[in-house]
Amino acid sequence: MLVVFSSLFFLCVFLPISLGIYYIIKNRTYRNCILILTSLLFYAWGEPIWVTILISLTFLNCFIGLAAEKNRENRKGKISVAISVTTSLLILIFFKYSDFIIDNANGIFGTSLHMMKISLPIGISFYTFQIISYVIDVYKGEVDAQKSPFKLLLYVSLFPQLIAGPIVRYKDIAEDIDNRVETAAEFNYGVSRFIVGLGKKVIIANTAGKTAEVFMATDYTRLSVLGAWFGILLFAIQIYFDFSGYSDMAIGLGKMFGFTYKENFNYPYISRSVTEFWRRWHISLSSFFRDYLYIPLGGNRRHKLRNLFIVWLLTGLWHGASWNFIIWGLYYFILLFIEKLFLNRLLEKIPAIFSAIYLWVAVLVGWVFFYHTDLSQAVHFIGIMFGAKNAPITTPEVSICLRNNAVFLVIAFIGCTPALKLFYQRIKSCAQNVKGALILESFIKPIFNVCVLILSIIFLVGQSYNPFLYFRF
Repeated sequence: MLVVFSSLFFLCVFLPISLGIYYIIKNRTYRNCILILTSLLFYAWGEPIWVTILISLTFLNCFIGLAAEKNRENRKGKISVAISVTTSLLILIFFKYSDFIIDNANGIFGTSLHMMKISLPIGISFYTFQIISYVIDVYKGEVDAQKSPFKLLLYVSLFPQLIAGPIVRYKDIAEDIDNRVETAAEFNYGVSRFIVGLGKKVIIANTAGKTAEVFMATDYTRLSVLGAWFGILLFAIQIYFDFSGYSDMAIGLGKMFGFTYKENFNYPYISRSVTEFWRRWHISLSSFFRDYLYIPLGGNRRHKLRNLFIVWLLTGLWHGASWNFIIWGLYYFILLFIEKLFLNRLLEKIPAIFSAIYLWVAVLVGWVFFYHTDLSQAVHFIGIMFGAKNAPITTPEVSICLRNNAVFLVIAFIGCTPALKLFYQRIKSCAQNVKGALILESFIKPIFNVCVLILSIIFLVGQSYNPFLYFRF
């Protein structure tokens, strides 16, 4: 059984025990050992067999990293990097894409090869990319190689970011492994950030997802135009608050244990172009492909169109072994190419409302491909959205659902913007004295956090709908 952050077992058992043991022990080496053990237990709880892959791959790349560092100036260094990248990618391809390759080979060549039906190791796309980034950064001289395989294992296996990201680079936390300082202020920030992420996931994402099923998991012959738009809008809300909520929880958990992770989302739905959207959405993945694939291929300097195509083809494949993800990736390749060609200049000149509408329409159409593994269903759904299937404009069911969820939608839309963050900062800055700021930080904010935590637990107890959208990764 997979342990996820938004589960009662994690909140009431795993996390309190892990924190208790961690802070009872004062020695840094022992604390690192505790983190390794709890992280491996966290992973093995859902993957008792495949945890061996994570450990083996980490230990192998510890020695490869040392070889890459030693041979930066000669051919052996490049060979070391090639071995690391090839090994990591072959393992990823074997587990994630073997059945996809066999299925398509059978369809193209008329063969009858048997599917392997191997379970996908949880989080394999995240930790293989982290390992690859580590070895490449060592070879490039951006970070020193880690001599201890156990400390490298700590970096790879840390449970806050292990199964759902963000993709953490070793150079960003290398100093924290041995020299982090846990403070009450940082711990309190971590708790607050975790609770915010939990609320985003449990209260908003789960509610949006459950309501979206009314329109998305239905017979499309009875779906109205407004129902299609409303359904995919709810899915857009779900996936944003689900994934950004998990990232918030990961950042918060990292802070509780003294680690600082970079932001992974920056209010992407307020973007005015797809280019800007992908600078704000899943930042760790976008920056990975930019730094380790797009720029090495030539970036904007040469073969820009080819480089963009490869990056977005692989971005789509990274999200899942299915043609809908490939189409989703190539859809963004086309949009980004058009924006680079001329559209960005136009979007900068027109009123913000029109560029915002363009962004939302483009992203919602993209989420249709992301949601539907059956491409014919995706095309049919888009046809309904744009009135091409003789679908009614609306139905009484849509009107009732809109009325019942009006307040929820307002809250969700506000949550997609930095409005609450700016409002809090404004109140804090308007506090006339230190006492006013202290009341805000020491009284009002904790009460808010407690309310969100209690409400989240009530939601978890009262509902069975609590999907882990990024299980496939």
